[in-house]
Formats: sequence, structure tokens, C-alpha cells
Amino acid sequence: MTQRFDCSDDAQRREGISAAASAIRAGRLVVLPTDTVYGIAADAFTPRAITGLLAAKGRGRAMPVPVLIADVDTLEGVATNLGSTVRLLTRACWPGGLTVIVEHPPSLAWDLGDAQGTVAVRVPDDDLARDLLRETGPLGVSSANRSGRASARTADEAIEQLGDVVAVVLDDGPRAEGQPSTIVDCTVDPARVLRVGAIPESRLLYLVPTLRTVAADPEPQPDPAPPTEPAPPTDAVPPTPEEPARP
Repeated sequence: MTQRFDCSDDAQRREGISAAASAIRAGRLVVLPTDTVYGIAADAFTPRAITGLLAAKGRGRAMPVPVLIADVDTLEGVATNLGSTVRLLTRACWPGGLTVIVEHPPSLAWDLGDAQGTVAVRVPDDDLARDLLRETGPLGVSSANRSGRASARTADEAIEQLGDVVAVVLDDGPRAEGQPSTIVDCTVDPARVLRVGAIPESRLLYLVPTLRTVAADPEPQPDPAPPTEPAPPTDAVPPTPEEPARP
């Protein structure tokens, strides 16, 4: 049976965080609010919990689960080869709606999906979410919806989509924007925007002018077919060769 806590009430908020932390430690799933949309969370270091999260969403391992952390300093513990770009972006935009893709140390005992040595990390700008993260450590968190359906802006929408597979629901009212985070891949140089969301590209470019943006990487178009020229008549005089163009 799912436990639901109205976190606008201080007593229920404290009780809800405690219950959610216990559920996470037991390898169960929790719905929590973030600054963008509601999320479904599992212990990032418990593979069966992450498998359960993917199953609840109806999603495969090809789309690895992002990780939420409590503060920017925690990034050093879950990522490696952090360059100046990712440090600048995270210091300026966290907590907030920016997700960075970074390399993670091979020694970390987690399995978030087919991530090929990388992890998507964010610090949410939500006090309730960060309070829970301080209790649990890094959490694998994805939007609280079934794959292919709209993200949940309220606890009711999350429950309607996910049902009783969730042990605890932390209800902190509707998310006003309902906008997903902006994603920047910091494993390449220059770093590249993969999705525009809560943080506009203009702000990212102000911080890192060399950033490759979505507009700068359009979908490749097929090469046009070469024009068909009629065959010259057999009695035509061969043309005089033109002077080659200068470089």
C-alpha cells in the first residue's frame, strides 16, 4: 500500500521524508517533487531498485536513469574528468534546471542502464527534494510518468500513471512550470546542448560562448541528387578546358 504525505504540513513533511528514506534504503520506489516535474526515485546504488524504476515507467535500459544529488560538491564523488566547462555551468546553474552528462568513475557500484561510462547529474532547486537527498545520498530519478506519456505536474498525476508500485508519495503541490531540465553533454569538447528546457540556451552561451547548441547541430540532410545532363551529340566539338579555379 502506498503511503502519501501532505508535505505542506510540517509534521507530515518530517514524517514523509523519514518514510521515504526508509523506503529507499529498502530498495523501494518513491515519488517526490522537484523544481521541474514530479519524479520517481530509487537508490542509485541498488541495481534491483533501478530495474524496478525502469519497469514502473515501462522503459528499457537504453535510456539510463539520471541521478539527483543534494549539492554541487557531491558531483566530485560521482563524476571524474571534470573540466572547466562543467564546473562553471554547475556553479552558476545549480541548484536548478540543468542536467550535465559527465563520466563516472568505474569504481562506482551502480547500474543505471546502458550508460557507457557516463551519468546524467542534477541538483534540483527544491528544498524538499534536497532534504531527502541529504538523508539518502544520490538517487536515480526519472520523471514520474509512464514512458510516452506526459510528465506528472502533480502527485495525483504521478499516482494515476504509476499506481501502487510506489511505496511513498511526497505531495508538495503542483509544479508550476512542468518544464524538464536542459541537458548539456560535458563529455565532449566543446560541450553540447542535447535538450533545451528550464535553462535557456542564451544563458548557457553567456556562461560558455563555445558551447555547441541545438541550433548549431541541425539534423543532417541527404545530399541532393546530381543534375542529369544530356549526352553531347557525336559530332560536337570538345569544349576548351577552362582555367582551374583558384583556391
